[in-house]
Amino acid sequence: MGNSLLQLIALAAVAIYLIVRLRNTLGTRDGFEHPQKRSPQVPRNVTPIHPEPEEPTIDYEIRQFADEDSETAEALAGMKQAEPGFSIEEFVTGAKAAYEMILIGFAKGEIEDLEPFLSDDVLDSFEETLSYRESENRVFEAKLVRLREVKLLNAEFGPDDGSAEIELSFDSDVISYVTDEDGNVVEGDSEKARRQKDLWVFARRMGSQNPNWQLVATGG
Repeated sequence: MGNSLLQLIALAAVAIYLIVRLRNTLGTRDGFEHPQKRSPQVPRNVTPIHPEPEEPTIDYEIRQFADEDSETAEALAGMKQAEPGFSIEEFVTGAKAAYEMILIGFAKGEIEDLEPFLSDDVLDSFEETLSYRESENRVFEAKLVRLREVKLLNAEFGPDDGSAEIELSFDSDVISYVTDEDGNVVEGDSEKARRQKDLWVFARRMGSQNPNWQLVATGG
């Protein structure tokens, strides 16, 4: 056997040995295989960098309802950051509808349907007033003639738990009066509207699955 043939056999043996070692190390690829997920490796003596949370943005919509440098603007920005779909304009529109619904429902003594929109304290206050009316045989009537203006006065936001409160003032013309058991008007005017101003505070936890804001405080 010549030297050239011996060299070829030796090289072939080395090649076969290397192929076997590579197969054992890397494995085979029969068809498509999902790559294995590997945990990111942090080099030694290097501190991982965590991006700082973005500051809430005072956008155009917020500036329509609050001074840009005010705490109310910052609170509204925090609400919008916690719940990107939140719209202040839509909230105010909903508050207008809630104002009339709650005002008329309370006047008629029909508060069962209002319970999802009232905090426990407000609900208890309403029920106490209704009980007093009933005991005195009094009937309260109210009609919203015109809602002159709704103004956002204040907003507070707790980023840790997402708690949000918004205070609104309602300037309206309302016909309201009280009748006795015989139907006689004993308070107010059944024909003439009077101007009424109310301060209402609505609250909600931003990011909650429940979209309803609750009335948590009232004043005038």
